[in-house]
Amino acid sequence: MLVKELWRAFFFVCSLQFWRMALLWTFSILFSYYQLFKASLSQSQLFKPLIPENCPLFSYKLVSYPRCSPFTSSFRPVCVVTGATSGLGLAAAFELSKEGYVVVIVGRSQQLLLETIRKIKDQNEDAHLKAFQVDLSSIESVIKFKMSLQQWLLDSELHCSIQILINNAGILATSSRVTADGYDQMIGTNYIGAFALTKLLLPLLKSSPVSSNIVNVTSFTHRVVTDMQVDEGTVSGKRFLRSIRYPFADIYEYSKLCLILFSYELHRQLCLMGKSHQICVTLADPGVVQTNLMREVPRVLSWLAFCVLKRLRLLKSPECGVDSIIDAALAPLGTSRAYFFGGKGRTINPSAVSQNAKLARELWESTNNLLSITPLGAEGNDW
Repeated sequence: MLVKELWRAFFFVCSLQFWRMALLWTFSILFSYYQLFKASLSQSQLFKPLIPENCPLFSYKLVSYPRCSPFTSSFRPVCVVTGATSGLGLAAAFELSKEGYVVVIVGRSQQLLLETIRKIKDQNEDAHLKAFQVDLSSIESVIKFKMSLQQWLLDSELHCSIQILINNAGILATSSRVTADGYDQMIGTNYIGAFALTKLLLPLLKSSPVSSNIVNVTSFTHRVVTDMQVDEGTVSGKRFLRSIRYPFADIYEYSKLCLILFSYELHRQLCLMGKSHQICVTLADPGVVQTNLMREVPRVLSWLAFCVLKRLRLLKSPECGVDSIIDAALAPLGTSRAYFFGGKGRTINPSAVSQNAKLARELWESTNNLLSITPLGAEGNDW
């Protein structure tokens, strides 16, 4: 078994995808921290006199937002967290349970959901939790979840609405797999599932008596993508499935970029509906966090990567990495489009490609067309 694992690691190292991850992803995370550094430096009273006025290198101003909560004595707010059975999702569910939210945890494994409830209850006896088994790569499963959630809210003493939706679920698959709907599984889980879930839960977000928040958990890896196609073949991942070797790193980057473009276009659509004052759409980038995301990468390589990142002080635990997600979830009204990174309520700019409004509209249309031929099409257009 050891020899087999070493051979697998050797062939993995020889692939272009490995070096894309090792070099370009490292550069991307360093660039994100550079944005924080230059903004902090430009605002420091100590260094401000040394920086020329209107210097482009230090022109970005660091913007940070305080946390606030819609919790009131009249009702108990509800938060939905996907991918909540481990890592960042588990940490987010725990933190929000401490804030007084009823936390709906969403995951693929019933056993892991039960373990998650136990773990949170062990640390917070007063936590109010509800678990739903959902496969976000399946449109049918997402629709069933929406119906079950709505029925549970009606049957409970809770207000029939949700205040926070955190689209956190994500995978890094190193081999090609296809969903029941015919999509690449990584794109289906990381992006299409989040798109479909948000669309279905939007009426519950709209009906909230206080402001609500949609948080899409993205990644610094989106910065690597410099050119993007948004036709249905690419959005579904079918174009990638035709490749001789599965370009898993490219697809992961692409799925995270799609989440950002989707967030910006959703904000625009809410503005057209006159709902932007009621629903915020924010982005959270946790940075490099030690989770089981790398479980399909050879163990010796993931261990080595974590060791190097720890030495560089770039690696965080889920308990620390979740800060940007909680910052985004509890951001005050009027923070739509903010890209939270680095904790302490701080925000930075995502890549230029991710802020392309035309690309965002085209992606929106392609994804809607793609989903129109699935069971979601029968649900109507709730945008």
